[in-house]
Amino acid sequence: MLFLLFTAVAFVALINWASARKKFKREHNEAFKTPSTVSGLVGFAALVLAFTQCVTVVPAGHVGVVNFFGTVSSQTLKAGINVVNPLATIIKFSIKTQEDKEELEVPTKEGLTVRLEASILYHLDPEMASEVYKTIGEDYKEIILLPNFRSIVRGVTAMYEAKALYTSARESLSALITVDVAKLVAKRGIIVESIPLRRLILPEKLSASIEEKLQTEQSSQRMQFVLLKETQEADRKRIEAQGIADFQKIVATGISEQLLRWKGIEATLKIAESPNAKVIVIGSGKDGLPIILGQQ
Repeated sequence: MLFLLFTAVAFVALINWASARKKFKREHNEAFKTPSTVSGLVGFAALVLAFTQCVTVVPAGHVGVVNFFGTVSSQTLKAGINVVNPLATIIKFSIKTQEDKEELEVPTKEGLTVRLEASILYHLDPEMASEVYKTIGEDYKEIILLPNFRSIVRGVTAMYEAKALYTSARESLSALITVDVAKLVAKRGIIVESIPLRRLILPEKLSASIEEKLQTEQSSQRMQFVLLKETQEADRKRIEAQGIADFQKIVATGISEQLLRWKGIEATLKIAESPNAKVIVIGSGKDGLPIILGQQ
């Protein structure tokens, strides 16, 4: 509509300019010079403004939807400068990743109600921007995305116990919600990237009960580890003792009285051959082994 306004202003201004200029030249009246100049400037400015209505700039990360008196073009405008019908309305949609934070009261499998803080990361499908505008409008987030998100979150959490929402099972819960929401809204032109669960607020008594139960389980696991370690240590000592017993048995079996006497005679010979002063009495020792008498 601005195009028509600027065009009309330019048309009137140029007619006035032509009329004033004609009178100024014909009558040589200086009174017509100023109106002629002003009309010319106004007409030129109006023409420039009318021309600007023929182009539009779509910012980066956006697409433009062309609406010409209720007829929406299926072709969207890409980011940059675009030549458009000056009578058409351009609606610019962001296709950047957007985040919405929600705090919900959700049910659990036990029938409890807990508060859940979650974020939803999403963006508009640029190929379906015109369809979204025709069927939903610019408030597609409030009309389609968030209501479905809230409904699915409540439905999924109702299948889990509060403990699952409080522990590592939260990651699988987040993945399940993301898949369900993405599947539901994708056909409406909205792409869901992820739905991280930021915080879960349980009733105070329930939170204390769960923490106590988790501490008990951790203590039990720690005790099982200690018992396992002690059992392994007992097995190690038992194996070590068995090895020593086997060694002693082997040694006792291999050593005879004759072997000991022979080793004693060999030792006596080596001592007798040494230069140290000594007295050796043969056959007077226990079991007939020599007795060595000496200072060293």
